[in-house]
Amino acid sequence: MYLAQLSLLNFKNYMQADLNFQSGVTVFAGDNGAGKTNLLDAIHYLSLCKSYFNPIDSQQILQGADFFMVNGVFIKEEQKDTVACAIKRNQKKQFKRNKKEYQRLADHIGLFPLVMLSPYDITLIMEGSEERRKFVDNVISQTDHQYLDGLILYNKTLLNRNILLKTIAETGKYDPQLLEVFDEQLVASGNIIFQKRKAFMETFTEIFNQHYQYLSEDAERVELVYDSQLLQDDFAFLLKKSTERDRVLERTSVGIHKDDLQFSIHQMPMKKFGSQGQQKSFLVALKLAQYSFLYQQKGFKPLLLLDDIFDKLDEKRVHKLMQMVSDNNFGQVFITDTSAARMQDIFDKIGVEVTIFNVHKGQVDGPHKR
Repeated sequence: MYLAQLSLLNFKNYMQADLNFQSGVTVFAGDNGAGKTNLLDAIHYLSLCKSYFNPIDSQQILQGADFFMVNGVFIKEEQKDTVACAIKRNQKKQFKRNKKEYQRLADHIGLFPLVMLSPYDITLIMEGSEERRKFVDNVISQTDHQYLDGLILYNKTLLNRNILLKTIAETGKYDPQLLEVFDEQLVASGNIIFQKRKAFMETFTEIFNQHYQYLSEDAERVELVYDSQLLQDDFAFLLKKSTERDRVLERTSVGIHKDDLQFSIHQMPMKKFGSQGQQKSFLVALKLAQYSFLYQQKGFKPLLLLDDIFDKLDEKRVHKLMQMVSDNNFGQVFITDTSAARMQDIFDKIGVEVTIFNVHKGQVDGPHKR
């Protein structure tokens, strides 16, 4: 699978842009703020129906405009699919494939799988557990629609249970039977999600370790561990045991919405004891493992988007990474960097052809094939 065409209208800092791509490696080169990352984000929209960086669709509209449109053409096994996303201010997002509008955006997820790595991903290491759960959910959702549906149901039930707990606290009226109904619903969807996350992590951890060992040449020992309250106790039992505490807190304190991933290096927390280079290598290995997992599950190669990833990686790891993503295990790759010459030099050394677009203030010049 690869993206053959990308068209933008009033998207971020682009008034209009029309680009054609080949499978293989494509580089967007230009100064910071030129709009390189915005091109990657437009591709992300086509695959996952949303921005990678900002959940508010209207904030992607070019200043002074009333709407934006992003269109793309994907080629998969000789089949051509046209995908279009349109946002008008104060209106519902329109998302179409082959001119047919989706009733549920969730039905599009996974058709054109994508992995993106950007400096923003440092939040996976430095921020709270929500970021790491989102990462796991993103990977599994692209391969399992039942998981995504179950997650939507779980979050809806969780919201309703929390509203009930607040209402009980405000009114003093406690209805144990209604709380029990929500508990049963949470357990039903929560247990399914837990089992799927557990099975996923058993496979994913092994793939991750292989990628990190390759990047670091076995120089460091890292660990990726799935942490869930449900590993220790039955979910229904946990909810029953925490009822009084939840009433005091006015929120649900146990469940799969508390799951986390533990990242460590030499048995110490990566957040505190990993160098910037080690943290960057950890994130790269995470995303490459995501790519490998999606490839295994889908049976075809996802898109790989690498945004400004060379900062804090030493030359040896940069070379190994580019060698890896250029071989036959990877498909179409999009890379952003401030230097076209540096990108050209890297790919010349590994003997791989690269297509370069020069980006300047929302204008794209190219392609230049070298």
